[in-house]
Amino acid sequence: MKLSDLKVVVEIEKSSFPRPWSLNAFITQLTHDSSICLIAEADGRTVGYIIATQYVDVWHLLDLAIHQDYRRQYIATDLLETLFEICGRQPHRGYTLEVRKSNRGAIKMYESFGFICTGIRKGYYRDNGEDALIMWRDSEDMLA
Repeated sequence: MKLSDLKVVVEIEKSSFPRPWSLNAFITQLTHDSSICLIAEADGRTVGYIIATQYVDVWHLLDLAIHQDYRRQYIATDLLETLFEICGRQPHRGYTLEVRKSNRGAIKMYESFGFICTGIRKGYYRDNGEDALIMWRDSEDMLA
């Protein structure tokens, strides 16, 4: 992801979430040395993105969205696989994320990658007070 991608990324974000990230939030992640910001392209245009940042020895998946016209085409799967490949180049404990308790599609996808629910953040989402599931996946290093 580059600064020039952010116009489209912000549009996807706004159409995907009730409380979207601001442009400044994306810029902040792009400037962090500990963050990985990737885009997915299809048909010559940006159709999705993923953002993760490393806190000590854990990767935290912060944001993942796919343009509504390109969902259910395994683009999120491709982004996650690429992220895991990049993160796997250095030792780390694993990955964590929060996901809306009602987002069954995302939960199912994360579970297919070996994430498990390890807790709940009560009232995590400010737009409606919905709980978030805390999900965790060990790194390949931890499994060896």
